[in-house]
Amino acid sequence: MTESRLTFALEPEGLTISNDRFKLTTSGDDPMQMDSIVSELQTLTRRTYGQYCGLSRALEVIGERWGMLIVRDLLVTPRNTATLHKGLPMIPPELLVSRLKELQRTGVIRRQPGLAGEDVWELTAYGEALEDIVMALGRWGAMSMGQQHPEEIVTEDALIIGLRAVFQPEAARGVNLTFEVRVGGAVIHLTVDDGHLKAVAGPDPSADLVLDPGYVLRDLLSGDLTPDEALIQGSITISGDPTLLHRFVKIFHLIDIPEPGA
Repeated sequence: MTESRLTFALEPEGLTISNDRFKLTTSGDDPMQMDSIVSELQTLTRRTYGQYCGLSRALEVIGERWGMLIVRDLLVTPRNTATLHKGLPMIPPELLVSRLKELQRTGVIRRQPGLAGEDVWELTAYGEALEDIVMALGRWGAMSMGQQHPEEIVTEDALIIGLRAVFQPEAARGVNLTFEVRVGGAVIHLTVDDGHLKAVAGPDPSADLVLDPGYVLRDLLSGDLTPDEALIQGSITISGDPTLLHRFVKIFHLIDIPEPGA
């Protein structure tokens, strides 16, 4: 594809910049006010906040709808576009492509050759620096989660990131256990190795404890529901030593976040 060349012309009505796709002409007393014109266009097209501030710039880069969820899923592993859409089924395909291009343009993600010959998207080092932010937002948002709505799905990526976010390394010192967690159709396993965690999609036949907590997972992690209460109520199904459920909620625990309105 031949790259369009820009043409600059200083005319009586102002400075005109054009190519085969657009024509932009300034107006007013100062025909050279192109910086101001471009800034106004960016405000309209990129939805800038018009503030020289790190927070506002961060929101401009990753604050658009679906942006952070794309980052969340890529924190688990690189994905091609089709796989990303499978994990985010409610995003229109054309919007997903648009968001990916925006994140690529701002240096958050890049396209790389995949093992099967199909390009995949992966986070750059700049994008990976969002990990702690994503985890913190996940913990904060979890405090507002009530009962799961019928239209809401649980994905393996969301479950992995959610449990990584509440992992307590100190509580996992000296622990060597594998937990398999099932929520809805999502199945993951968590390998705890002396203070370290590896979270992977899929089951583990050798798991020490298999648990299906359903919609009470958040209550277990926050301490609003104890393991004994969950077992007595029948709101959680487990396979394995019941005492390991107590160990699970100590290792994966939502702490230090106030309740909404507190």
